Amino acid sequence: MTQTLDLITIGRSSVDLYGAQVGGRLEDMGSFDKYIGGSPTNIACGTARLGLRSAVITGVGDEHMGRFITEQLAREGVSTEGVKVDPERLTALVLLGIRDQEQFPLIFYRENCADMGLTEDDIDPDFIRRARAVVATGTHLSNPKVEAATLKALEIARAAGARCALDIDYRPNLWGVAGHGAGERRFVESAAVTAKLQESLPLFDLIVGTEEEFHIAGGSTDTVAALRAVRAVSGATLVCKRGASGAVAFTGAIPDSLDEGETGPGFPIEVFNVLGAGDGFMSGLLKGWLDGEDWPTALKYANACGAFAVSRHGCTPAYPSWEELQFFFDRGLQRPDLRNDAALEQVHWATTRSSRSGGDWSQVKTFAFDHRLQLEEMDGYTLEKGGRFKELCLEAALRVQAGRPGYGILCDNRIGRAALHRASGSGLWIGRPTELPGSRPIAFEPELGADLGQFREWARENVVKLLVFCHPDDAADTMAAQVGQVTRLFTAARRNGLEFLLELIPSKVGPVDDETSARLIQRFYDAGVFPDWWKLEPFRTEAAWANAVAAITRNDPRSRGIVVLGLDAPEEALAESFALAAKQPLVKGFAVGRTIFGPAARRWLAGEITDAEAVAEMAENYSRLCTIWDKARARAMEEAT
Repeated sequence: MTQTLDLITIGRSSVDLYGAQVGGRLEDMGSFDKYIGGSPTNIACGTARLGLRSAVITGVGDEHMGRFITEQLAREGVSTEGVKVDPERLTALVLLGIRDQEQFPLIFYRENCADMGLTEDDIDPDFIRRARAVVATGTHLSNPKVEAATLKALEIARAAGARCALDIDYRPNLWGVAGHGAGERRFVESAAVTAKLQESLPLFDLIVGTEEEFHIAGGSTDTVAALRAVRAVSGATLVCKRGASGAVAFTGAIPDSLDEGETGPGFPIEVFNVLGAGDGFMSGLLKGWLDGEDWPTALKYANACGAFAVSRHGCTPAYPSWEELQFFFDRGLQRPDLRNDAALEQVHWATTRSSRSGGDWSQVKTFAFDHRLQLEEMDGYTLEKGGRFKELCLEAALRVQAGRPGYGILCDNRIGRAALHRASGSGLWIGRPTELPGSRPIAFEPELGADLGQFREWARENVVKLLVFCHPDDAADTMAAQVGQVTRLFTAARRNGLEFLLELIPSKVGPVDDETSARLIQRFYDAGVFPDWWKLEPFRTEAAWANAVAAITRNDPRSRGIVVLGLDAPEEALAESFALAAKQPLVKGFAVGRTIFGPAARRWLAGEITDAEAVAEMAENYSRLCTIWDKARARAMEEAT
C-alpha cells in the first residue's frame, strides 16, 4: 500500500484551557486561552508544522469542543481520518497555569473521556499501513481497552515494515497512582506501571523520555541503571531528555555516564512555560528521524523546537514552522526570551497564520458593506433599517459565495452587528473596520474603548481593518500622529491574535505619482507595522503597482497580499483597474462596496424595492465583478506564461 503519511500518532486529545494570567495561582485565574492539547495531538500538529504528513488516532466528543479539535487539526494540516467522534463521551479537558519558572499547575478532566473510548475496532489496518511510522504515548498503555487499541496499531505497523516510536509521557495521576490535584507531578514510583510499560517496550524502534520517565520505564531512580533496564528488553534508540542539559541518544549499550551519549546543540533560553515542551521536542526529533538525519542533527531540531515551546504560551501554538526553524538556525539566538524577539515572532505569526484563521485566501473577492457615514446620509436611513439592509448585503454575498473559498465581506459592528455575527463560521473572509469614518488624523470607533479592549470580544476570524487618509508629504506632526495610531492598533490586534488590514488612500489628501503609495508603505514598515493585508487604491500604471509590490515584498515576503479598493467607481473603470492589478500575483482580489450596493440601498431605503429584489440586484452586481476579476486574473496568467 502506498505510504501517503509520514506518521500517525495515537492517544489522548483534549481542549487545553491555559490561564491567561502569569504568576498567579490556578485558583485565581480570571480568564483562559483555549488551545488543542494532549501529547499525541500536539506531536501531530508539531510535525505537520515541520512539513511531515501527519495524522492522529484519538477520540473526541460529538459536541462543540470535539468539533474544535477536529477543525483545528485540519487547520494545522493534520489528517483527521483517524479521529473517532464518540456520541457517548465528552472531549477531555485540561486546565493549566503558569505560576513561575518552577510551578505549572494543571488539572486533567478525563473521567471516561472520548479518547479513552478507543477500542481495537477503531483501528483500521489499511489506515495504519499508509504511514511510515506510528507514534504511541504512555498514557494509552494505562487502560486495558485503549492499550489493546494501541498495541493493535503497533503490531500492524511493524508487520508492514513501518517504524514505531514511544513517548513515555508519564503522568502519574493518569495511571491512577496520584490524585486529581497532582496533575503537575511528573514522577511517582510504581512497580505496576513499570511492569506494564516493560511489556510493550520491545515493540519500539525509538523510545523517548525524561530522566524521570526512564526511571518509571526502567524501575530505578538511577538514570543509568534505568536506561540499562530498558535496554535489556528493547533494542530501540533511547533518547533521554535532561532539561537544561539538553538530550542524549543511545543506539547501543548504555555507558557509565549520560555524557557519553550522542548530543545535539542546545539553546540557552528563558524558561517561561514547560508545559508541552516535551511534545515540541518530540516533533523536532521525529522530523530528523524520519528524514534520515544523524542523531546530532535530529537532536538539534528537537532542542530548538523544545526551546520555542518553553518560551511561549500554550503548547501547539508555540511550535515552530519549518521556515521559522530555518530562520532561527540561520540568524542565531538573539535573546533568550524568544516570545519577545520581534523578528522571530513575525516569522512565527506569518508562517502559522493558517492554523488560526484557516481558509484558502489565495484569492479574496470582497463585498465591502462596512460603510457607515455613506449609509447614514441616505434618505430614509435609520439604525434599524441600516442594520436590516446589511443583513441583505450578507445574503447577497452568501448567495454568490455558495460555500466556495475565496470570497469575503467587510462589515462593521455599529450598524451591521447582526450581519457581522451571522457571517461568523460561514467560510467568508471577514474584515471589520475600526476607524471613525472620515477622521484625519485617524481616530477609532468609540466602541473599541480607550484601551482598544473591545478586541478581546472579537471573533478570531475577524480581520482588523483600518482606513488611513495619509500622504508621504504630510506635515511631520500629522504623520507622527497617524503612524502612532496605526502602530497602537496593530499592536493591540496582534496581541489579541487578530489579523490586520491596512488601507491607504493618499489621493484624497494630495497629488499622487508612481512612488506615493510605495513611500507610504515603507513608512509604516519602518515603524514596525506588518499588516497581514494591504488595501490599496487602483493604480493607473504598472510602475505604481510594481513599486508598491516591491515595497511590501522587500519588507515582508510573507504578506498575505493586497486587495484593490473600489472608491465607488463605475463598473467599466473597475474592469480597467482589475486588468492592471491582476498582473501582480501579490494582489489577491478586490474590496468593492458602493458599486455593488449603492443604487439598491437608496431604492430599498425609499421603499421602492423589496428585500428579495435588493438581494438579487446586489448578488448580480457582486457576481459580475467576481467574473470580471477572474477573467482579468486568467488573462494575466496567460500573458505571464
